[in-house]
Amino acid sequence: MSIIYFEDFSVGDKTVFGEKKVTREEILKFAHKYDPQSFHVDENAANESIYGGLIASGWHTGGMLMRMMVDNMVNQRAGLGSPGFDDLRWILPVRPDDVLRFESTVIEARKSSSRPDMGIIRAQIYLFNQNDEKVLSVKTIGMMKTRPA
Repeated sequence: MSIIYFEDFSVGDKTVFGEKKVTREEILKFAHKYDPQSFHVDENAANESIYGGLIASGWHTGGMLMRMMVDNMVNQRAGLGSPGFDDLRWILPVRPDDVLRFESTVIEARKSSSRPDMGIIRAQIYLFNQNDEKVLSVKTIGMMKTRPA
């Protein structure tokens, strides 16, 4: 497997992959540990909430996105991490038995002005459920090594 460097990216490049099935058990486990709001940890309370049933924490959804990225692309790239992201939105709740898929489009690719061995890739990322509904939207900022001379 060859490593993908900054120079291998162009604005408009699209990456699509999936599928990640979400389980009731992982929703409950994550929520009990990190986001114990009633609609994430108590099925009876969740049924009575505005969501009408158990939903994953938005932070859990973000964690699943990150895992999908690592499993499908990060380890194949000359990545240097990320200084953060912009415009994170949890658009629709993620529920038990949802099947998530990932779509990313490069919206900017530029060389670093201060580090010639690095480029910056910005991407618009969406997660979709099995009904092709957007459940998450985020703009990422990735730092990438440039190809060695």
